[in-house]
Amino acid sequence: MLVTQPESIQRQASGPRIGLAVAGGGPVGLIYEIGALRALDEALEGVDLNRLDVYIGVSAGAVMAALLANQFKPSQICHIFINNESEEHPLDPQIFLVPALGEYARRLATVPGLLWRSFWRYLRNPLDLSLLQSLTLLGRALPAGFFDNEPIHDYLQRMWNAPGRTDDFRQLAKRLFVVAVDLDTGESIKFGAPGYDHVPISRAVQASAALPGLYPPVEIDGRFFVDGALRKTMHASVALQEGLDLLLCLNPLVPFDARLSKKAVGAPQQVGRLVEGGLPVVLSQTFRALIHSRLQVGMQKYDSEYPNSDVIMFEPNSDDAKMFFTNVFSFSGRHWVCEHAYQTTRQDLLARREELEPVLARHGIRMRLDLLQDRSRRYYTGLRDPQPRALIARRASDSRPVRELHAALDRLQEILPATASR
Repeated sequence: MLVTQPESIQRQASGPRIGLAVAGGGPVGLIYEIGALRALDEALEGVDLNRLDVYIGVSAGAVMAALLANQFKPSQICHIFINNESEEHPLDPQIFLVPALGEYARRLATVPGLLWRSFWRYLRNPLDLSLLQSLTLLGRALPAGFFDNEPIHDYLQRMWNAPGRTDDFRQLAKRLFVVAVDLDTGESIKFGAPGYDHVPISRAVQASAALPGLYPPVEIDGRFFVDGALRKTMHASVALQEGLDLLLCLNPLVPFDARLSKKAVGAPQQVGRLVEGGLPVVLSQTFRALIHSRLQVGMQKYDSEYPNSDVIMFEPNSDDAKMFFTNVFSFSGRHWVCEHAYQTTRQDLLARREELEPVLARHGIRMRLDLLQDRSRRYYTGLRDPQPRALIARRASDSRPVRELHAALDRLQEILPATASR
């Protein structure tokens, strides 16, 4: 009581402390988060997503948290990552899929030595080891990641070194934490915390998003780091420890319940049960179930460990076949996944209105029902403002195919909802 009373007085004087925790989820998670945040940004009046007190991000969520902390508005993020319309930060989606040729070459160079060691190991112990067992040393020649994450780092570094931005945790106006895991110890490291705030934000995000197998570990100060989700899905407790009154959470990946959605729009017709989808579907479901179970355990603990903090979670429904089966590596895929996340988040706010309105009101936040009930709204509503004539003229001559693609996608997005409801 002696501790909490001064805190409560201080909070009343300074206003509610609000934070954002964003989980990972690879490319599909990043696109979901952009759409969901776009919906929250316009539907919640009284909260500015660029002026929160604390941001915590893991993996793809680290990209979103760092962008918001660096004063990129959700609408700007849509321009850059979804519509690919940013003149200042043009995005080439291929940066996410650049083969790690340097890693391949380095590992390939070790094959002759590993072969010699394997045969020598067998010759020394022919009765204890079979030749096949001796050749297990060749596993060291496999690359630590299939894709190179340096292009991703370089792109983020350029963005956060632009005028008005920063690649330095210590120069941000608000607290930002990016979580990665030390590969050699399994320890979670909070970049942005004292002792780790000297690391550039772009390098910390690269480390946090280094999903094992997909991207190689990232070396920082002589240590190698991988995806922060290896230990915890969201690390929301890192933000709650900062004394928040309200924490908004985004989690893009949930296990799919095929029993609830056997005929759901978006599920491949040839997949009756998930096992029929082959190894990719089985691995996806397994990964989602593992990380979501950990998240649920953590969320249950927060009620007792942080009784003075409200926590609100936003995530897809378990019967959302579109989120489970979609492939968002294509340009058009990113468009409709963002739109899907935008609309489902709006629907979630309306469905949970009785539950959420009193909680949000405690922190001075009001739900914009006029916007939520406007069925004509899309994630891109209001994004395509009139532009200078010179820029329009240049685009007319240089980017006509891109503009035509945008128009076609917009028409398709208008048609899909009507088709799905039939």
